[in-house]
Amino acid sequence: MKKNLLSIALLCSGVMLSQPALANAFENGEDAVTYRQAAFQMIRFNLVDINEMFRGNVPYDVERVQRRAEALATLTQLPWEAFTIPGADHASGKVKAALWQNLDDFNQRGEKFAADAAALHEAAQGGERRAIQGAFREFANNCKACHDNYRAD
Repeated sequence: MKKNLLSIALLCSGVMLSQPALANAFENGEDAVTYRQAAFQMIRFNLVDINEMFRGNVPYDVERVQRRAEALATLTQLPWEAFTIPGADHASGKVKAALWQNLDDFNQRGEKFAADAAALHEAAQGGERRAIQGAFREFANNCKACHDNYRAD
């Protein structure tokens, strides 16, 4: 029993010591681009689904909106780290050069985007369609504004 505990303790200490090496999951700028593009695709999917319900293109389902809003509250926190990886500014991707020149503004917009998603999630939990729609509009407008300034077509 003592041998098993010692083995587990040694294994755990080895894992803990290796954590700094795993500070991020990116090998290079291209990995960062792949990661952030995947995160934005997931954001897009959830945003479009809610939008289609508000436009009447698919039946409105408050439980589905709640699931999408919950996902957005999580997903909107993910892509920002991938913009800070060395080499990410020279990797391929659909960003304007202005992003790298205005990284502080971009990061502030990212923080607002995540905060807007959290507000959307909170409104969705309340279940009141008008409140959800207002929070969604704010969230979507913030998304578009960032695209206008920093996304290359």
